[in-house]
Amino acid sequence: MTVISGFITASGLLIAAGQLKYLLGIPAGGHTLPQIATGLVENIGSINLPTLAMGTSVLAFLYFVRLRLKRVLVALGLSARMADITTKAGPVAAVAATILAATMLDLGPQGVALVGGIPQGLPVPALPVFDLELIRMLAVPALLISLIGFVESVSVAQTLAAKRRQRIVPDQELIGLGVANIASAISSGYPVTGGFARSVVNFDAGAETPAAGIYTAIGIALATLFLTPLLASLPQATLAATIIVAVLSLVNVGAIRRVWAYSKVDFSAMAVTILGTLFVGVEIGVVMGVVLSLLLHLYRTSRPHMAVVGQVPGTEHFRNVERHVVETSPEILSVRVDESLYFANTRYLEDRIAALVAERPQLKHVVLMCSAVNIIDASALESLEEINHRLNDAGITFHLSEVKGPVMDRLKRTHFLECLTGKVFLSQYDALRCLDTTDRPSTR
Repeated sequence: MTVISGFITASGLLIAAGQLKYLLGIPAGGHTLPQIATGLVENIGSINLPTLAMGTSVLAFLYFVRLRLKRVLVALGLSARMADITTKAGPVAAVAATILAATMLDLGPQGVALVGGIPQGLPVPALPVFDLELIRMLAVPALLISLIGFVESVSVAQTLAAKRRQRIVPDQELIGLGVANIASAISSGYPVTGGFARSVVNFDAGAETPAAGIYTAIGIALATLFLTPLLASLPQATLAATIIVAVLSLVNVGAIRRVWAYSKVDFSAMAVTILGTLFVGVEIGVVMGVVLSLLLHLYRTSRPHMAVVGQVPGTEHFRNVERHVVETSPEILSVRVDESLYFANTRYLEDRIAALVAERPQLKHVVLMCSAVNIIDASALESLEEINHRLNDAGITFHLSEVKGPVMDRLKRTHFLECLTGKVFLSQYDALRCLDTTDRPSTR
């Protein structure tokens, strides 16, 4: 989740930075933050003042609409619903006003970049050209585009769903993207994703259900058929301001602070994703974040938390001896491992138990408490067999307790339980009650 959050934040910043050239009316390009910044700095002297005035005015108006207009309208006596509808119509008003201004003031010849002529009419469906050489050339880029498109779509979907306390089904998102891309392929369209800018603009406009997509498609079709002459005079600065206001709402500085305060390890994955996306590129940034997350997961789970536990006096509960006042027996070592057992942590498990056993000369039983173990893979099974064998050579019996059903089912398919020198207990309390022969457990 930290990678997705970092990707969303970085993408919002990157998209907003990429729109600055339209606000300033200067030529600039680039796909990363340094490239965009370099292009802006190199061309800063050629700022078009009418474009700058237009863009900043729309930007200020849209922020006023987003942050203040609804409260102002309610204070003036308008109903909350009408105030909400009026607020959501703010971008439409900005588009209409700037088209009118560009037309009346003849801003095109003054260097204000306009959308320009848009082809009228709808595309005619047709099968794409199947060329094996073309498919070979585009296979890897297409795979990368589909991967990034899916990550982008799920990321923005989760972010917007969270704002309304909703949940998404990633499988359904993937099916929807697949169907949409098939339709795009036969209608001369671009690859389809749930884009950040478009999705947030749609969300801000009040979209509540998938029906909003249908209405949007109908509106675009009607605009393509009848409104393209009017849209030709729309300043690009207006579109840029609309996108900037929308995507900057995805930049969640609070989430960055919370992750930093909660876990520096998780923050490192988020930071790498943000910096990689901003300074290297979207594709590389996501890959860097995912790879680092996997490495951090392997590192953390390779040294799982293991606690020596004892019985809380007067209860059947067992807690860490270093955190609670508990009763223990010198003949019994109760160890709780707080992680699934797999190839990365098997050596650590063996070494940790060996070190704990070496500290207890009176030891007769070792009980491995498996309440947090969801998986025991083949490598971990071999380690348990080795632990069992070594403890047996030392005259110590090895037991398990609180083994989960699915884990137990897998163990029953092996010879481990037959070779186990001890027993498998339903609970740690049952194990202590059965094995403890001392008169008075020590208190720690």
